[in-house]
Amino acid sequence: MRSRPLSLLQAQPPSCELKQEGTSGGAASAAKQQESRGRSHYNYQDNMTDLVAVWEVALSDGVHKIEFEHGTTSGKRVVYVDGKEIMRKEWMFKLVGKETFTVGEAKTKATVNIDAVSGFAYEYTLEINGKSLKKYMENRSKTTNTWMLTLDGADCRIVLEKDTMDVWCNGKKMETAGEFVEDGTETHFSIGNHDCCIKAVSSGKRREGIIHTLIVDDREIPEALE
Repeated sequence: MRSRPLSLLQAQPPSCELKQEGTSGGAASAAKQQESRGRSHYNYQDNMTDLVAVWEVALSDGVHKIEFEHGTTSGKRVVYVDGKEIMRKEWMFKLVGKETFTVGEAKTKATVNIDAVSGFAYEYTLEINGKSLKKYMENRSKTTNTWMLTLDGADCRIVLEKDTMDVWCNGKKMETAGEFVEDGTETHFSIGNHDCCIKAVSSGKRREGIIHTLIVDDREIPEALE
């Protein structure tokens, strides 16, 4: 996923609003808007005035927000994950390059690439496990199943990693017990006092492969698309 190029002359336009993807400049105005809505997670001295890109990445342990600051005069680079600063470099002679860090409980590898477009304009792209964000998400849709439901008044996001059969719920890896049954396999786990089971049966079609179904308290939960 590519972010919009940032021109040095456009670094801080007074009327620019913070965008979801590939932001450029105007971060002070956006931070003020977020704060007025009670959603600002930041109280830093510079108020993220060099924020240039924002991405949301869905992993097994949750959906993570990655924000990147780049000072096009000082070369400053700062990475935030879920509102927490995890990397800062104040002075960098080279304005292009990359920064690698980890995201989530599974320490998934992430890299922000900084490339010059023309003159003082730059573009920023995010890679997850060595793949572009778009390709990573396309591959993830084939290797995981996700379900969203509400239990005891709380939202639950359950993710099955089909290659390992690991099950995650709201960022926590669950303890599971697997067993073979007549028509496939069942993976059992509990959320509070609720009995959960992921059934895996053959679709009978080569392209579709194995079909995974989540059952909670004898009720089938529809799969969610992310």
